[in-house]
Amino acid sequence: MQLSDFDFQLPQALIAIRPITPRGDAKLLVCAGAHIQDAKAHDICSFLLPGDRLILNDTKVIPARLSGTRARLSKQGLAQAKIEVTLLDPLPSGKWNALVKPLRKLAVGETVVFSPSLSAVCTNKIDGLATLAFSLEGDALDAALDVNGQMPLPPYIASKRAADVQDKTDYQTIWAKQRGAVAAPTASLHLDATALAGFEAHGVDISFVTLHVGAGTFLPVKVEDISSHKMHAEWGHVSAQTVAEIEATKAKGGRIIPVGTTALRLIETAAKTGTIHSFKGYTDIFIYPGFNFKVTDGLVTNFHLPKSTLLMLVAALIGKQQLDEIYAHAIENEYRFFSYGDASLLFPQ
Repeated sequence: MQLSDFDFQLPQALIAIRPITPRGDAKLLVCAGAHIQDAKAHDICSFLLPGDRLILNDTKVIPARLSGTRARLSKQGLAQAKIEVTLLDPLPSGKWNALVKPLRKLAVGETVVFSPSLSAVCTNKIDGLATLAFSLEGDALDAALDVNGQMPLPPYIASKRAADVQDKTDYQTIWAKQRGAVAAPTASLHLDATALAGFEAHGVDISFVTLHVGAGTFLPVKVEDISSHKMHAEWGHVSAQTVAEIEATKAKGGRIIPVGTTALRLIETAAKTGTIHSFKGYTDIFIYPGFNFKVTDGLVTNFHLPKSTLLMLVAALIGKQQLDEIYAHAIENEYRFFSYGDASLLFPQ
């Protein structure tokens, strides 16, 4: 299939820049087979069966966007310039790969100061990224980021408004635990404590995986032949306990329903041999039409960007024709799109 097959006209007014409050009041489009139904996120249990199992991503978004200054001697004396940093990937050395603006103004060896207690030295520049060595490590760095950093909102929100204190709650799942993501598993933002209690009461089970969502999730596809697209790699972990829970659910005839494309990509990575196994490492799995799903029976997901790999993943699960019908329905009925937008619950025919 071609990239142009996944293009569509989206009214700008449907791009959500704030979430619906409370979370459960967001719209929920439910599609099972050819039937499309409008509901609310807090109704999701009505469409699940006792014995179904939801797979949730417990990654925690770090406040990865930092504003700092670098100082350099000039003919006029000590000159300071603003530097904007977005952390992307932690390295085994403890350093971070980061987007830096303006990168050309930051020299290798220079220090960026973010606060009296937090700074970083640029140790390398390659492929449009900088490698930064911070003055703090471990828990001390985490604490400093919480104080000095802002949530790394997606470009389509950040272009319309700056991140603020409210985003530190809004752009985080209520069960977030494992720090490391620079983007949220946004389908899960619709679920609150009431929803989790409802799943338990309804007999719907929950398992957790960890996939640290990277900023690469927002990178555009630049090739017309989508089969030649190379996905960004993200670190994930599927535990032996989660594998056992998935196998037990399957054995009893229950359905496996990941909440979000991140959870789906990870469990399908762990099952790429045909049988699911525990997994820890990096995955760059690219799911597009023609993919053979080994584990997934349904999906909870938001409404995605035109020409995005996320849109291709949804088409792989439910079919391109059904995808087009769902998105036409969502636009006609003014569903809200992207990270802070509305949700869908999708089952393939």
